[in-house]
Amino acid sequence: MLTLVVFLLCTASSFSASTKGGAAAGPRLNNNQLYKFSYTTEVLVDRTKGSKEGSAGYRISSDVHVNLVWRDPSSKDDQLIKLVISNVRIESASPRSDKKNVLRGSTAESLLGKPKLAALTKPFLVHLKNGKAKGFYSYWAEPATIKNLKRGLASLLQLQLNTGKVIENDVSGRCTVEYKAVKGQVTRTKLLETCKTEETGFTTHSQTLGVSKKSSSVTVFTLEDGFIRSAVAEEIHSLAVNARRSAAAKVQSRQTLTLVGTEAGPLEAAGKDVAGVVKSVDAKLAAVGIVAEKVKSQCKGCPSLFDHWQTQQKQLEPESLSKATAPRSFLALVQSIRKASKDEILKVLKSASKTSLPQVVDAVTSAQTVASLDAILEFLNFTDAKGLILQERFLYACGFASHPNEKMLQALLDISKGKIGSTDIRESVVIIMGALVNKLCQKGGCNLPTVVQVKKMILDGPDSTQVESEVQMYLLALKNSLLPEAIPVFIKYAESEVGVYNTIALTALQRYDISLITDEVKRTVNRVYHQNRRIYEKNVRAAAADVILSSNPSYMEVKNLLLSIGNLPHEMNKYMVSKIQDVIRFQMPASKVLRQAMKDMISHNYERFAKIGSSSSFSGFMAQSADVTSTYSLDILYSGSGVMRRSVMNIYGASNGAVLHGLQVAIEAQGLETLIAATPDEGEEDLESFAGMSALLFDVQLRPVTFFKGYSDLMSKIFSMSGDPINVVKGLILLTDHSEVIQLQSGLKASAEFQGGLAIDISGGMEISLWYRESKTSINNRGALVVTGNITVDMDFMRAGVEVSFETEASLDFITTVQFSEYPFLVCIQMDKTTFPIREYVTKYESLPSGKSAVSRKSRKQLIPGSEFPLHQENSNMCKRVFDSSW
Repeated sequence: MLTLVVFLLCTASSFSASTKGGAAAGPRLNNNQLYKFSYTTEVLVDRTKGSKEGSAGYRISSDVHVNLVWRDPSSKDDQLIKLVISNVRIESASPRSDKKNVLRGSTAESLLGKPKLAALTKPFLVHLKNGKAKGFYSYWAEPATIKNLKRGLASLLQLQLNTGKVIENDVSGRCTVEYKAVKGQVTRTKLLETCKTEETGFTTHSQTLGVSKKSSSVTVFTLEDGFIRSAVAEEIHSLAVNARRSAAAKVQSRQTLTLVGTEAGPLEAAGKDVAGVVKSVDAKLAAVGIVAEKVKSQCKGCPSLFDHWQTQQKQLEPESLSKATAPRSFLALVQSIRKASKDEILKVLKSASKTSLPQVVDAVTSAQTVASLDAILEFLNFTDAKGLILQERFLYACGFASHPNEKMLQALLDISKGKIGSTDIRESVVIIMGALVNKLCQKGGCNLPTVVQVKKMILDGPDSTQVESEVQMYLLALKNSLLPEAIPVFIKYAESEVGVYNTIALTALQRYDISLITDEVKRTVNRVYHQNRRIYEKNVRAAAADVILSSNPSYMEVKNLLLSIGNLPHEMNKYMVSKIQDVIRFQMPASKVLRQAMKDMISHNYERFAKIGSSSSFSGFMAQSADVTSTYSLDILYSGSGVMRRSVMNIYGASNGAVLHGLQVAIEAQGLETLIAATPDEGEEDLESFAGMSALLFDVQLRPVTFFKGYSDLMSKIFSMSGDPINVVKGLILLTDHSEVIQLQSGLKASAEFQGGLAIDISGGMEISLWYRESKTSINNRGALVVTGNITVDMDFMRAGVEVSFETEASLDFITTVQFSEYPFLVCIQMDKTTFPIREYVTKYESLPSGKSAVSRKSRKQLIPGSEFPLHQENSNMCKRVFDSSW
């Protein structure tokens, strides 16, 4: 009996002791024991589908000794532990021949240097509470790269033994982490998209032109007796260009911690709290935080901005802009400018030749740094009318800015309030401010003080002046802004008595999301098309029809459109027939309701749909791939006398559900009937002779260009026309712009830079020959595109990286030939693309500060054959007649 009582008392005592500390929340270290681990961390960079064998990168291996320094007497899971790294080795992470192994013959000391190696092998302390790192203690004077490597090791010890989701701080930042515990094993999955760090990057606002990223971080712990037997962490970050996913790269990090043995170790230190114990261990140790510090990579031997410019300027001369070398040099120059001071940038601006200076202005503005904006604003003189080309290049580069800020908008606002030498520039300033408002609002900056100020200015603008060009300027700015508050303004001006206001308002409404097209908008647009209140020009009614058909029309709206055919002016009848047939053929959103309405024979019959004429509407595919689908459309409306009234070419790109309006070139002509003694159509009897072109590029409306205005100007242009096209937009555009720092759990950092540059030259012309009774309008598009993606791990002792890139050079010509020597006129439309190459490159590199390096390059090229894009069959028949007769 006594034996039984003693047994029960011992059991109770044992139970009490075991429950006092509770179930282990995290790994527990035993007092007076030294844990010996082997530790490796490796980093690899490659294209996304690359294998480890061909990757660039390196591995750091070491021994790690861990022991308990102090434990809170009231909680076994509140521990202070010491870690000591020793026997450091650095080697290639993948097999290398001696010739390509930059680390051959190197030691950790020769690579890191004696002071940094000594810092890495100095002990450091980690405060673990319930398996979470509550404190990290090291030396302030240590280099940031060394402390980050230690933080990477400390982060690997963070562990909880029960399943659940928590928020943790580690070297990567503050992240949500998911634990899954099974017998003897715990899997930790870090949800990297939730991580919050101080270092933020930027990316292109357009998804179609942007970069997609996929990341994962998984650590698997194997446990034995409540402590870590091994920990294997793998982290992968892959980035790809949305428009061409083969241009993709990845960085892969792997950490392995393996227990190799234990032995007797130092005794636990006495103390009441962590701070006191840390001080007793080493008074120089400080709480430096477990989140990684910023590391500034210093480029030794890199050329200055001016030296870099000297090597690149030949590629940025006008004659090189159609070649891929131009955007490639442009991207390199942008990167160099981003690291330069204001004075360095001004030195380049002042030294550039007159012919290369516009391209330098493109690059400086596209850099979008404080220094670059200050430099370009100091360099340009907006009071000088002779500086129009440089001023417009600056403004367009602002409009295409990948990640504009409030300061850029404020700069344009200040310019608009000051003295401007050119009225064209004044208009462009306001129009581009609208584009910046749109981009800043997309980023959540609609309530920024400058944005609010500009919004008020452009919303109030149209009613603040009676000058036609100024009203047009404000309407175009609102068209760029896509502000929902601008819709009532567009409704009002859609029914204006001025044709140019109608057209801008209606084309602007077509750009809005369907959810914002209210019943009031629809009623207004239908009134314009059906001329319920007044007579409108044909091109205005055609624009109204486009809005109706693209805004989820009702059955009655569609039926009324169909019933109008036959009662319209001659060429507009043909245009509407062609438009409706194109919507049905190309499976546009309105196709279904159109088919339904056309079952009614009153709406759809031979009398309506057999209308003849030259006007047309046609859509087709330019390219279709798994990454992006590109479509084109071409709408041409003629007057009843056969003179071209309106021609609109559109190119769209769609990727991942996002649509980008890549290009729109619209040519309008009016009042030309007097040239051929023809009678103008209804509502167009008093129109002034005019021809002009308007361009929208990458969702940004540009300032329209006038070919001629007024009869006297028309006649002088006819007799002086050389056939040379008028430039609409020319320059270098930063299309894709993605930059970020990727903090790896190992403590290493990778930088990812993806940039896409486009050299573009869009021109258009109109040539009229009264002698040959022929007119010709042309739109010429020339472009060279380069996209590069770099992922680099740049430590003090070694640099490893991969660059993926692709480039192409292409041209697209759109020519309309009209012969009015006989009636009806002969009209031929041609849309041609030349054969163009696509070249892809992959470069992997490793280098040491000593200059020793290894580089591997691969490339491939394919030719895309040229072709003439198909249009409707009637056009093909007409072209045969035109060229047979001219032959």
